[in-house]
Amino acid sequence: MTDSALPRPPRLIQNPLSILGLFIAAVATIIGLPMMFMDIFAPHSNPYAGIIIYFILPLLAGFGFLLAIAGVLWESRRRKRFPHKAIPSWPKIDLSRPTHRIVVLGALAAVALVSLLLIITGYRAYNYSDSVKFCGLVCHQVMKPEYTAYQNSPHARVTCVQCHIGPGVSWFVRSKITGAYQVYSVTFKKYEKPIKTPVHDLRPAQETCEQCHWPAKFFGDQQKIFSHVFMDEKNTPWRIQTLLKTGGGNPDVGNPSGIHWNMNIKNKISFVSADERREVIPWVHSVGPDGIVTEYISEESTLSLEEIAKRPVKQLDCIDCHNRPSHVFYSPRIALDRAFEARKLDPSLPYLKRESARLLSGNYATEEEALAAIDKGLNEFYQTHYSAIAESKIEALRQAADTVKSIYSRNMFPEMKTDWRSHPNHIGHLEFDGCFRCHDGQHKSKDGKVISNDCNICHTILAQGNPTDISAGQLKAQSFRHPVDMSIDVTQMKCTLCHSSTPGN
Repeated sequence: MTDSALPRPPRLIQNPLSILGLFIAAVATIIGLPMMFMDIFAPHSNPYAGIIIYFILPLLAGFGFLLAIAGVLWESRRRKRFPHKAIPSWPKIDLSRPTHRIVVLGALAAVALVSLLLIITGYRAYNYSDSVKFCGLVCHQVMKPEYTAYQNSPHARVTCVQCHIGPGVSWFVRSKITGAYQVYSVTFKKYEKPIKTPVHDLRPAQETCEQCHWPAKFFGDQQKIFSHVFMDEKNTPWRIQTLLKTGGGNPDVGNPSGIHWNMNIKNKISFVSADERREVIPWVHSVGPDGIVTEYISEESTLSLEEIAKRPVKQLDCIDCHNRPSHVFYSPRIALDRAFEARKLDPSLPYLKRESARLLSGNYATEEEALAAIDKGLNEFYQTHYSAIAESKIEALRQAADTVKSIYSRNMFPEMKTDWRSHPNHIGHLEFDGCFRCHDGQHKSKDGKVISNDCNICHTILAQGNPTDISAGQLKAQSFRHPVDMSIDVTQMKCTLCHSSTPGN
């Protein structure tokens, strides 16, 4: 038998490995394309569907094609090892033949179509990986606390990546690299409970926050009302009206003083923290607009100068004070005060704040257990101690229970061991040292300068007391008066000595 009479050997791609690869790629494409177009035109998308459409199925299709190529290479090598088996030559293309032209044009059309689909898929995958749903809902249990708080924050319409990544290629690439490890941590449950904060490699606020919040334009004073409710039988209200000295960073539009003096664009403040949460600050470094350098050392510091010198120095930026701009977990005290102010809780229900705070501060294994305990606890208290009120104010009690349960669901997450105690809020100085981390009167320089703890540096109290006793004509600068007579000057103490992480006042 002559060589021309030999049967034509099968093509290189006709091997089990390549056929399996093409099958996987075809199935992934056939399933993925309709799902992608449904997701593009659907009014609402599912975060988990996005993972399948833009990550899993494209990876499967790519894996299939690679498998097909590997099969061709494997088959070619196998045939070279057995020369008696003929290796098919490369096909010859003759564009003068109509069939060849059809094949070439079909191949080019297929390449163009695949390229277009890859571009669409890549673009959609890029946008999906930067979406709020991807950040907040894909890792549901892990990110539930942060995502829930974010939805109820002033930044609820600002996407996660605008603050956590910001503009520019370098931080985008860096975020995707660190994100790969986060995916690994979530997949294999390597994450911590609670998730530790602050994020030490977070992009500087000057490159993110200040894209919208312009320090040079901060100026003036702002009036703010703080409403509180006592834990007594009558749920007595107490209001403090203050003038917050916001201050500014540009002398052309306002006095560069007040709260934002620290962020004056001509001042450079740096500090060293003694703990990972940056709650203890033993050393502060200040460079004024005139270039004068001042170092402040806390007299209460347990670290020696040598130990302080070994710790990293951080330049003060927005996030060191506004450390929970979008992810605040409110304490029972603050959350309940807000609910009373919004009239979601009826103050005529005796000891409502006290009992609600007690139930909100309980130790529960799951959210479901907590909600059941709150519902049961409130009803049992009033049925036991105020049976007449329990019968006459059924609707008020039902609304109270629903409100308190809503407060719990928004601020406490037992599965992740996360609440207001695990993530301190440094704005203010009531439940955490916050401002008093530096402004405690204990940070002193060698030449006798002190970082003052004088209340009037940041705010002036205009009125305080029961709202019914305060009128507009009574607004005037005055010293702080503690609602309860402590028989001492409380302005010389840190509020956290009594209020630290406590459920009530």
